[in-house]
Amino acid sequence: MRSRRGVIVLYGYGTSVRVERGHLIIEDGVGSDRYKGRFSRVGHGLERLVVIGADGVVSLAALRWLADQNASFVMLERNGDVLATTGPVRPSDIRLRRAQALAHHSGAAFRISRELIDRKLAGQERVAGDDFLNDEAVSAQIKEIRSELAEVETLDEIRSVELRAAKIYWKAWRTVPVKFPDKELTRVPEHWRKFGSRASALSGSSRLAVNPVNAILNYLYALLETECRLAVAALGLDPEMGVLHMDTINRDSLACDLMEVIRPDVDAYVLRRILKQPLKRTWFFEERNGNCRLMADLASQLAETTSTWARLVAPVAEWTVKEIASTTKTRRATPATRLTQNHKRDIRGGNPFVASKNPMALQNVCSDCGSPIINANEKCRGCSVEESKQRLTKVATEGRVVSHSSNAQGKRSKTQIANQTNIREWSPSDQPSWLTAEFYAEKVQPQISSLSCSEITRQLAVSRGYAGEIRQGRVPHPRHWMSLAKLTGESK
Repeated sequence: MRSRRGVIVLYGYGTSVRVERGHLIIEDGVGSDRYKGRFSRVGHGLERLVVIGADGVVSLAALRWLADQNASFVMLERNGDVLATTGPVRPSDIRLRRAQALAHHSGAAFRISRELIDRKLAGQERVAGDDFLNDEAVSAQIKEIRSELAEVETLDEIRSVELRAAKIYWKAWRTVPVKFPDKELTRVPEHWRKFGSRASALSGSSRLAVNPVNAILNYLYALLETECRLAVAALGLDPEMGVLHMDTINRDSLACDLMEVIRPDVDAYVLRRILKQPLKRTWFFEERNGNCRLMADLASQLAETTSTWARLVAPVAEWTVKEIASTTKTRRATPATRLTQNHKRDIRGGNPFVASKNPMALQNVCSDCGSPIINANEKCRGCSVEESKQRLTKVATEGRVVSHSSNAQGKRSKTQIANQTNIREWSPSDQPSWLTAEFYAEKVQPQISSLSCSEITRQLAVSRGYAGEIRQGRVPHPRHWMSLAKLTGESK
């Protein structure tokens, strides 16, 4: 068991996370499919430990081990709900939290909310207009709505602008097709084959997704929420005290505020990395009420994108802290940049932190049978062979039809007439006395194999097929011997 991009995902029954002799021991799976990992305190490369489900044991010593190594622990429900998150413990400034509590009175909440939604709409505008949805009309509408943010005066007006843009944005998703392997289509419900509506028919909201793409979005948004919560807590803010989202029990409102900026990046990932390749039917299951859920394999793959969302949210979280801190009378001019380390980079003369937008791609599968593919091909080896046979048969059939057309027969007739004319006009007396059949066989023909078909074709004005036969030993008409002797350097 190894971490991929610093992330380890545990999903299933019998999960165990404990510490033995200073090493973190991780076990996952059942029977012959059970896996075990052993990580030392140095060189482990672990940044996130994601546990999906509540079937297993995590010891207190393991949580302490993760905290000592600045690694985060995330626990998710199987439907994507966030159950628990823990991250590195950082010292907090009470004055910063007091400023956060007074953000609605100081004006910081309004400024932060407007900037966050402005960035979100800019991202939606990009997703709608670029190669993702490729709908310039929707992109232009979102751009026009976004321009209204410069004139809003209240948080309710900001929410209204966001809502109007969201309706237009998600409407453009309705007809986005969802690919499945051809051999699995009989087991795929009809409403799974396109995005449809963002609102679920079961709940009237985005919860309880009824198709795979919405289920994937909900799950990725849950992962993004955990990263936002960890980022906010690491910078000394209260994740539950939001600026745009209303206070709600059991909700990290500030984390939800920050994740608005990164949502378009998640959407772009779904469009670019997921919908460009087939989804396996076995990655999803449908409950009796129609709720679409993710299976362990897909959930584990998606959880490995958490490091990307963490890097994207880091500068947004630090900017938010800076805006809140600007309303306090702290000694520190600017808050610490614990996530991006931009202060250290600036002192050392390095480049500013740039977040990568290249999440890990899902396992590529064959578009025909659904078998895993390592490379970027569309079909596996077995299906490619069968497809090649069918394609060759089709091309051969079309070639025979074309070769027997009146146009092709006319060209062959002209060529044959020209050849017969040249043969009749040629006289053996035109041939040099030294260029005999014996001379050609002993001197010229052995060297013809070193010539290319193109050279023979140009010199003799014959077809490439006939030139190939000459290279292989066929004796051409004597009228061609002199030209071949010149090509081989045997002419006198």
